[in-house]
Amino acid sequence: MAFSVGASGLSCVGAQAQQSSVRLLVGATPGGGTDIVARALAVEMTARLGQQFVVENRGGAAGNIAALAVARAAPDGNTLLLSYTSHAINPSLYPSMPFDAVKDFTPLSGIASLPAILVARTSLKANNIKELIALAKAEPGKLNMAIAGLGSANHLAGEILKRDAGIDIVSVPYKGTGPALADVVAGQIDLSFGGVATVQQLIKGGMLKPLAVTSAQRLAAYPDVPTISEVLPGYAYSSWYGLFGPANMSPALVAKVSSAARAAVASEAMQKRFKDEGLVPMGTGPADFDKFVRNEITRWGKVVAATGAKPE
Repeated sequence: MAFSVGASGLSCVGAQAQQSSVRLLVGATPGGGTDIVARALAVEMTARLGQQFVVENRGGAAGNIAALAVARAAPDGNTLLLSYTSHAINPSLYPSMPFDAVKDFTPLSGIASLPAILVARTSLKANNIKELIALAKAEPGKLNMAIAGLGSANHLAGEILKRDAGIDIVSVPYKGTGPALADVVAGQIDLSFGGVATVQQLIKGGMLKPLAVTSAQRLAAYPDVPTISEVLPGYAYSSWYGLFGPANMSPALVAKVSSAARAAVASEAMQKRFKDEGLVPMGTGPADFDKFVRNEITRWGKVVAATGAKPE
């Protein structure tokens, strides 16, 4: 039986199901990792719930613009949010927020996580994380690192790396991952963190070299690339993507949407897409995702406090 998002939200209305649609808001520009995940999820959710899921990009303020629109939406399932790590970072990064990252949302499902790779220009005189730390200590303040957005997960991952390793590397802010990596490829910048999906083709093409991964274990696709935790025990960071609705969605509606999202993540098509993009499937339900988000807010709050990071 198909479901339709109408005034009552995902109610069974038979033939009308195909006429309804769900707005899936994304707080990022088209073409990036969040947008890629959202569009893959939209296809699978459309097939499972019987109405069109339409991705709507509302970039800006590290995802806060899209999140605010969902926080203010009616809890009928017509408007959902595909958010990312910034949802847990922003509460401690911004002096004031127009919404509560926990109370104003209904956590529906964790979708996927994405480790990052620390990459370098090919001419850098370091081939792994151990050699990089040694080089940075020998030449304090001479190396630089491109960051795609102040306060982003990758920015904070770099700040914690510098703090834990006791090294001085200059952070250079960029307006997006593309320009940041382009300057590393061109040799104008020494280093950058990038999601696996973003940098893998550049690594394969010999335009960047990987020094380390941010995950707790080495990645199957890069067995020879060490983890940062092999040199700095306890270091482990991954970005993540999750599905939220407005607060006060009904239990029945939450169950339907969450079930469809988890089935979508488990589908052969999304599993293949995730593998190709270097993503790790999550597929968690509302209770587990809620706990995860709360823990992430606490964890990133400590990182923001430790690094003194400020928003753009």
